[in-house]
Amino acid sequence: MQEASFSGLRLIIGIIAFYYIFKFLARIFLPVLVKKAVENASQNFQRQQQYQSNTWQNNNTNTKDEIIINTANAKNPRETKKVGEYVDYEEID
Repeated sequence: MQEASFSGLRLIIGIIAFYYIFKFLARIFLPVLVKKAVENASQNFQRQQQYQSNTWQNNNTNTKDEIIINTANAKNPRETKKVGEYVDYEEID
């Protein structure tokens, strides 16, 4: 009985020690890891923005497309379908 109690106590002390060691190491290394992740995300974002701006500039300088607006439909608006007559209902007390 004493042997089982001692090993259980040893396990609990080991778990507590692991928790505090992990907590201590996390306080040291976690800010560094987060900083690296933010820097990588920032660099990726800047690369994407630069790529998009370059492709946008290339597309604008290479294309000579015309925009044609058909005004015939604008003068004659589309007719709505008549479904039926509107009936207003009133409540009777």
